[in-house]
Amino acid sequence: MSTERGTVGVSRLDCSVDLLAVVVGALAGGDDGVMGMELLGGEPAFGPWRAVDASAIIEFVLGGGRWPLGRPLVVAVDGRGGSGKSTLAAALAGTHVGAVVVHTDDVAWHEPFFGWGPLLRDGVLLPLRRGEAVAFRPPAWGRHGRDGWIEVPAGSGLVVVEGVGAAQRSFGDLIDASIWVQSDFVEAERRGIARDVAEGLNGGREAAVAFWHEWMSHELTFLSEQRPWERARLVVAGTNVMDLPAGQFAVSPPTPSTPVSRP
Repeated sequence: MSTERGTVGVSRLDCSVDLLAVVVGALAGGDDGVMGMELLGGEPAFGPWRAVDASAIIEFVLGGGRWPLGRPLVVAVDGRGGSGKSTLAAALAGTHVGAVVVHTDDVAWHEPFFGWGPLLRDGVLLPLRRGEAVAFRPPAWGRHGRDGWIEVPAGSGLVVVEGVGAAQRSFGDLIDASIWVQSDFVEAERRGIARDVAEGLNGGREAAVAFWHEWMSHELTFLSEQRPWERARLVVAGTNVMDLPAGQFAVSPPTPSTPVSRP
């Protein structure tokens, strides 16, 4: 099974207007703690940054509304490779008992680069929108002998879809809200390669570096065309922009702090 589930969190409640007001107020003020990032592909710099916890992030993406009735809240966490999406997704899932994280890497396994959108839409997102349980086995899993299923039990209140391309336009109508994880390009690459080497993915270090660069040639083109930061309800810094207390994240309104430039 290729999902993660939150086991510690809060009960399913309507959005707290008071908490939402605190978050919005924090996002609106000040510009301290800003550090520069190297950004590519026409991505603008965001800020100012403020520290909030994962529960506040969930409340903010609800936008003052209520949890959906009869189906889970579906939040997409998008960002560049190595940006910190998985860390954020796990923290968001930890705010809600029974939450599930769906990793796009599992859907994309042995599929063409960024050609897996219809699989995620039809196999995962459409059943979730109908309030159904998900038990999806991507076709490549059978072809290549991978066991298990991508599963979301019926009654799950929160599903976090994380990965590069998690907020792409082709299934945006099935996502309730998206978060863009902004990261320094050089630091994200360093972390991503180190992670792949440590996990033994794609062979040794030389092979991992070669695959990373091949991946980036596709990712840069895809994200430059998709521009998912323009559809995000919130931006979270995945690399360091300020000193943070344990368990908190640096967040920004989805309004660029620098003029937007097209690639």
